[in-house]
Amino acid sequence: MASDPVVAARWGRTGRRRFLPSSLRGRLTLVAALVATVAFCVPAALVMTVAPAALQDDMRTRAELGARRVASQAERGELPPELLTFAEGSARADHMQVVAPGGRVMAASRKLAGQGPIATSQPGGFDQPVVLRAPLRLSPKHESFGETHLVVAVRARAPAGPVVVYSAVNVAHIERTVTALRLAVLIGTPSAVLLVTAVAWTAVGLTLRPVAAIRRRLERISGRDLGRRVPVPDSGDEIARLAATINDTLERLHRSAEAQRRFVADASHELRSPISALQTQLEVDAEYPDQTDWLAANRRALAATRRLAETVDELLTLARMDAGATTEKRPVDLSRLAAAQIRRRARERVPIHGDLTPEARVLGSPAQLDRLLTNLLDNAVRHARTRVDLSVAVEDRHVRLTVADDGSGIAPEDRERVFQRFTRLKEGRRLDKGGSGLGLPLSREIARSHGGDLDIAGTSGGACFVLRLPRAPDGGGPAGR
Repeated sequence: MASDPVVAARWGRTGRRRFLPSSLRGRLTLVAALVATVAFCVPAALVMTVAPAALQDDMRTRAELGARRVASQAERGELPPELLTFAEGSARADHMQVVAPGGRVMAASRKLAGQGPIATSQPGGFDQPVVLRAPLRLSPKHESFGETHLVVAVRARAPAGPVVVYSAVNVAHIERTVTALRLAVLIGTPSAVLLVTAVAWTAVGLTLRPVAAIRRRLERISGRDLGRRVPVPDSGDEIARLAATINDTLERLHRSAEAQRRFVADASHELRSPISALQTQLEVDAEYPDQTDWLAANRRALAATRRLAETVDELLTLARMDAGATTEKRPVDLSRLAAAQIRRRARERVPIHGDLTPEARVLGSPAQLDRLLTNLLDNAVRHARTRVDLSVAVEDRHVRLTVADDGSGIAPEDRERVFQRFTRLKEGRRLDKGGSGLGLPLSREIARSHGGDLDIAGTSGGACFVLRLPRAPDGGGPAGR
């Protein structure tokens, strides 16, 4: 199941079916649709619940105000024979009627002319209006016959006696308004949700279009073609910064892969030459066993294998450092390391003069720092004419170690080249034909892995290598040898 990408998209890593869309575009659109549904449906439901009741209350208030106005006119004896409705200038009711005891109609609106009492309900008191919802008592030929009205009945004290004022509003107004409102909600709410969903789908698609282009380009990039880059959009947003970061990562991978290819090619070449020489010598010796000095041949073979072992060891150390391998670090006294090196080299062909500060502690690997110092002194002794100077000093937050010789020196344009792997200058090849060109590059890598650096200082004669390392913090424990 997991091998099929379509099935894997529908099912999670745990094997459970996923009900959410597998694409980011689909999930974001779904979220937008759900939010829009809640945002539109909740107010729509409230409107559908509250609006009809509010409209009915407004209609009742309007009818009651109309009835009380006519009742006030009747109490003052100013009752006109024809009452005005909202269509005729008074925005209160559709039909109005004043009925005296016995069912005699004293006044009515124009459309109720010639009609009997439109209702029979009687208020219980003068301040107790009666509200009812029913069809009016009209003749069958009347235009409002059979239609439901909201009727408000108010009792008034007219000069000729008590009367009842009826104010009626056709509920068809409410029904038409509610129907239109329901239609607008039923059509408008889904339409608004669909519109938001479509806009979200389009907007997210346009936003993620550069991501799709980046993904397609990355799918076509392989280990053999790291020179290609992903397109960077001009938007300047997070996606553009992501694309730029991907290109920077690809550039670093490209440089690393190229360096690894060159390293492998150079290593193969450097190892092939001594192995071929050793193989040729052994084949000649085996071809003429009677003419071979086997003791000398054995010594030559041992010397060749030692050089090969040193080269392989240096290659392995560089490979581990390139891979980011770390070693346990502890306080190390560089002065003590330097003094031990001077003692071991007391019988070198040139003397080593030391100028060592009493204590110069750094935090690092004793074995790696001793190897760094060994490489520098081997190189200095090889090129020196009469002497080598080794000094260790403390400078503020750093420890400075200097190895200088009085040899022919290194030209300014070659002072960085000597730190490139397998690089050997003409003078070096003359003095050490079996060298690998890895000692100085390895020494710099060790220095940088300890937070420092190794450089060549400009001098009037000879070469001067300067190592700077951060000082160890106080209280770091006893210094290692």
